[in-house]
Amino acid sequence: MHTAAERSREQVYAARAAKRAHSVALGVDERFVSLMVERFYGRIREDELLAPIFAERISDWPRHLERMKTFWRSILFNSGEFSGNPMLKHMAIPSLEEMHFARWLELFYATLNDLEPSVEGVALVAEKARAIADSLLTGISIRRDGMSGSKAGRNLPYA
Repeated sequence: MHTAAERSREQVYAARAAKRAHSVALGVDERFVSLMVERFYGRIREDELLAPIFAERISDWPRHLERMKTFWRSILFNSGEFSGNPMLKHMAIPSLEEMHFARWLELFYATLNDLEPSVEGVALVAEKARAIADSLLTGISIRRDGMSGSKAGRNLPYA
């Protein structure tokens, strides 16, 4: 007989496996995540608006890329391997505005369209990216402007 904790753990593992299987069926697997992160941050590093922000904060790009791969595997596969607080990291950048998040999304969407795992795969990853950008921008705006910032991400682009 399984204990409640064992049943709960089994349910978590089953949910993770199902989420990963769904993503993989759409062409979003570990290889895709690795390519996506490498190409996306290659674009970031060349972007006129975003490159200076990243250059001020990231000195070890290989380490950052591995961390972002871990982050996206956690988001897309519910792998549970990422630990950290992206909100705090972004709140520490005083100059972030909607235009930065919009540009981030434009580059992200362009990267997804280049990789084309499948129409559904692009939609899945793009939806997650937009939700993350919206959440970060809204959190920053609420901290800076109070509750009037609660809809800060409403104008961010969709894929």
